[in-house]
Amino acid sequence: MGDTPGRRDAETLIRALYAEHGRSLLAYATRLTGDRAAAEDVVQETLLRAWKHADDLAAGKGSVRGWLLTVARNLVTDRARARAARPAEVADVLDRPPVEGDHSESVVNTMVVMAALDKVSPEHREVLVQLYYRGRSVAEAAKELGVPPGTVKSRSYYALRALRTVLAEKSEEEVSHE
Repeated sequence: MGDTPGRRDAETLIRALYAEHGRSLLAYATRLTGDRAAAEDVVQETLLRAWKHADDLAAGKGSVRGWLLTVARNLVTDRARARAARPAEVADVLDRPPVEGDHSESVVNTMVVMAALDKVSPEHREVLVQLYYRGRSVAEAAKELGVPPGTVKSRSYYALRALRTVLAEKSEEEVSHE
């Protein structure tokens, strides 16, 4: 761009504007934004626009102070509109686990377990349903099934082993089909 007389005059004008109106412009922008750093950005952008329109300001058309304050207010308004137009930024929350998007994995797991339950003996299935799906204690499951608590414990042990075997076989089948 070079150091031309017009450019030097514009820089001189901006320095004079900042010296005369900088403090009040910063105070006004701070009141509008509620944030000193944002207000400083607004003042800087306001003075940049004044530099771009130095010829109009030097010509004495209207109040320079009014022009500067209007530009600052418009900049604050534009920034607020831009923030409102885009979604709010959310910082990562480290103390909470991420939100689960859907329950499809849970549904698939339930379907796999239900299919595996169909492949174990009816006695084993009944014990697992009572203990794990209905949430009953060993004593409650024993009463419901009409068997001693020791039988419920024994059946649950062997039922879980049988269920693991069925699930392992299913997993091996899936791997071999891929």
